[in-house]
Amino acid sequence: MEGRRHVAASAEEAMAGMDELIALSLVGQHDIAQRLGLNVTDLTCLGHIMGAADRPISAGELAERAGLTTGAVTGVVNRLEEAGYATRQADPSDRRRVRIVAAPSAAARVAAVYEPFYRRLSELFARYTPDEVGVLADWFTRATALMRTSLEEIRRGSA
Repeated sequence: MEGRRHVAASAEEAMAGMDELIALSLVGQHDIAQRLGLNVTDLTCLGHIMGAADRPISAGELAERAGLTTGAVTGVVNRLEEAGYATRQADPSDRRRVRIVAAPSAAARVAAVYEPFYRRLSELFARYTPDEVGVLADWFTRATALMRTSLEEIRRGSA
């Protein structure tokens, strides 16, 4: 990694590259969802469910993270259960609440589709120093926060 030089870029060039990546990612998510027998909304929700890992997510939390109504989440969870990706569990501290957990086979099914891309990403990250990867991680974290703020503004109609 030492001695490897990276080409300088302007903020405009970086944003153009980001726009291209986002556009391609949207198309890719659609194709991945189809391959897994899901729609994009269901795949997004499955990602939130799997991301919760050992802390099962409530239907209300899932609705908030995905920007959906609780009614819409009910349909999503029904479809994920039917496809064998998720299950409902009663909340042990409040039997009125339901927690959503990934089915045991879900991770393997999803990983089979995503693994080639994630392997290539790992190879790409290996071309950067730990400090450079730290800058990228920081940028992604900050850009995600900015995106959340922008989406909230758009949803309120104040953007």
